Amino acid sequence: MRPLPKIIPLGQIPRRNFIKGALLSGIASGCSSKDPFTAAAKEEAVQPSGETVKLLSTTGEIIEVDKAYLKPLEEIPSITNVAERMGIDGKKFVMVIDLSRCRNLKRCQEACNHAHFVSDAQNWIKIYPMQEAEHTAPYWQPTTCMHCDDPPCVKVCPVDATFKRQDGIVGIDADRCIGCRFCMAACPYSTRVFNWDKPMLPPEVMEMQYSSETSCPPKIGTVSKCDFCPDMVRKGELPHCVSACPNGVFFFGDLNEDVVTNGSETVRFSDLIRDRSGYRLMEDLGTKPRVYYLPPVDRLFPFENESKTPEG
Repeated sequence: MRPLPKIIPLGQIPRRNFIKGALLSGIASGCSSKDPFTAAAKEEAVQPSGETVKLLSTTGEIIEVDKAYLKPLEEIPSITNVAERMGIDGKKFVMVIDLSRCRNLKRCQEACNHAHFVSDAQNWIKIYPMQEAEHTAPYWQPTTCMHCDDPPCVKVCPVDATFKRQDGIVGIDADRCIGCRFCMAACPYSTRVFNWDKPMLPPEVMEMQYSSETSCPPKIGTVSKCDFCPDMVRKGELPHCVSACPNGVFFFGDLNEDVVTNGSETVRFSDLIRDRSGYRLMEDLGTKPRVYYLPPVDRLFPFENESKTPEG
């Protein structure tokens, strides 16, 4: 088992680069036991540039490396549908949503819609105003697909269009989907949407081969939902909602590594859930969601009925 990454304070790791660092270190450790950056410098007589980047080393430490010693990663090739449905080996992805930080800015929603060509009427991320009782404080609750470990949507799909990957992600294969909407009826969280209308897509997107990892291009007459952005994870980046949120509401990571990050803060998943009383929605149903919530205690912002402007 790989050692756990070192926990670092807020602001010491660039946004969206935590998983990328892990990917780079994994490639380095798999190819050679030597320091690849030093070896590259010796072989090609590279001169230091003076610019450094932070990466995750093979020993789990955050290290700074001169950019001149880095070789760009080759473009990750397209993968087969079988590989997409199988998922990423050795990973168990998990998300934590901190309700005390949500201000209903909807940046997560906007980023998700833009990346997946989703219309505003078909949002994969829904943000609900919540209130436990008459005299309790209201708060905002972002809601995504829960990527359940025992997903009822998978059980009812008659054509195997909805599937559970080994890395914990529940995906949809629109090439197989027949639009029966059994999965929508089975989902207790109401996170799925039906594509009633033909999507308005750029020509280059319309010509793309469909991928269940990007959920693009979307297709009329099929069901869609939050997919945890597995295409971004394969590239070593965070899901769009995580990187777009300015308040660090969304934490994403690997349960096997016991680490989650919002791009600025990196913490142990188990400590975060234990110390902040994390919970899952409708746990009594036995669906075993992979999305956890932190209660809206000591909220950073007051509850307001309208979204704030970017400057607000």
